[in-house]
Amino acid sequence: MTTDALAPTSPATFGYQRRGRWLDHWEPDNETFWDNGGRQTAGKNLAMSVFSENLGFSVWVLWASVVTAMGSAGFHYMTGPAAVSNSLLLTSTPTLVGSVLRIPYTFAIPKFGGRNFTVFSAGMLLIPTLLLAYFINQPGTPFWVFMLLAALAGFGGGNFSSSMANINFFYPEGKKGAALGINAAGGNMGVAQTQLFVPLIITLGTHIMAKNPGGYRFGITLSVLVWVPFILVAMFGALRYMDSITTAKADGSSYRLALTNRHTWIMSLLYIGTFGSFIGFSFAFPTLIKSNFPELAKIGWMSTLGNLAFLGAFLGSLSRPFGGWIADRLTGARITLYVFVGMAVATVLTIIGLSAKSFPLYLIAFLLLFLLSGIGNGSAYRMIPSIFRAEAARRAAEAGRDPAAAAAAAKRQAGAAIGVVGAFGGSGGWLLQQVLRESNVHYHGMAPAMWLYTGIFLVLGGVTWWFYLRSAFAVERIPSLAHANV
Repeated sequence: MTTDALAPTSPATFGYQRRGRWLDHWEPDNETFWDNGGRQTAGKNLAMSVFSENLGFSVWVLWASVVTAMGSAGFHYMTGPAAVSNSLLLTSTPTLVGSVLRIPYTFAIPKFGGRNFTVFSAGMLLIPTLLLAYFINQPGTPFWVFMLLAALAGFGGGNFSSSMANINFFYPEGKKGAALGINAAGGNMGVAQTQLFVPLIITLGTHIMAKNPGGYRFGITLSVLVWVPFILVAMFGALRYMDSITTAKADGSSYRLALTNRHTWIMSLLYIGTFGSFIGFSFAFPTLIKSNFPELAKIGWMSTLGNLAFLGAFLGSLSRPFGGWIADRLTGARITLYVFVGMAVATVLTIIGLSAKSFPLYLIAFLLLFLLSGIGNGSAYRMIPSIFRAEAARRAAEAGRDPAAAAAAAKRQAGAAIGVVGAFGGSGGWLLQQVLRESNVHYHGMAPAMWLYTGIFLVLGGVTWWFYLRSAFAVERIPSLAHANV
């Protein structure tokens, strides 16, 4: 801990410092504190958090693009009838591992501090990237090795929860929706940039080395190693510029209370529907386009751009902060309900497009699905601090306890709940891909899976209405700083 971290501070004396440190005093809901360096400090940490989380998502989703080139790179188990099934296995494995890691990654923030753990979590991304760059150049590599490497890419998925839990402590209540939305969108954008640039780099490497298995392996290697310098920059930047909040500690019961609170599990279910759809379809979309519309491979520029698969993740990422922003004003529950109804309509449109063999309709329907899932990600996440805040205020009033202490405890519980909700949301992406895989294996198409998703989205919309819109619980707008700029 640095000397300046031990200096006494107050809303009147707190000052912004560029270099990272431990912050013993952090009071963002105090407007004087916020205007006297708090906003700058939060913004600095948000910027570095976005950069690091963006790389985490980039590494996490690498396999979505890599699998589409592995057959041409000479790996026989990625060609023929088993190609789609094996591709979905490789793309769903990082999703599952990343989802599981989200719970311990969230718990790590109070234990080690946001700054220290961001350095560590960024450094862990070097393991799956360097190992993939090595083994992709070994033509005899068995399938199980690539499954293990895909699992290691799950490190990138865990970064989301630690990043979100950390940023949750930095911002005042009325600005959490936008701040968490920006943080998550910056990370989610890693999916889009990977699906845009990785196919381009693979194509470039392939042309440099000629179109043969060795050329494809060279292209894949380039597309993986390109992330290494950025990972090193993220580690250095987090170490030098980020801060850790001393008071961002568990109070001994925060996690237990969050895990025993029914709203943690209700929101986990809702987040499966929003984020699970976003990440699951993001991983699967390149494979789905390649298998359902193979004729697109004959169009050179379409193949280079990954058959436009990056557009889905791009729209979903871009719309996420809008979901948080509009939830700050119209409440997260209402927006989440509208999102689920819209997603049900979008899935029906994808079935119609697939049945008509219309790629334009299929693409537009999927882009609508991604757009809505992004909005839902932002609105659903915004509901979490609102719900815990409302419940803590109600209990404090009933028991005659200090409302300020109750609000502080609610903030810690919300941070713990974010990890659980994020983990279950990511696992929804794994489940979604398994349903697609089983639908392809047993019914030779994705229509049965999409009909199932339609029903699930409608059910989740009903759950949202039942628990959060039948009464006024946790649906009021947050008045404090609600209209301030982030």
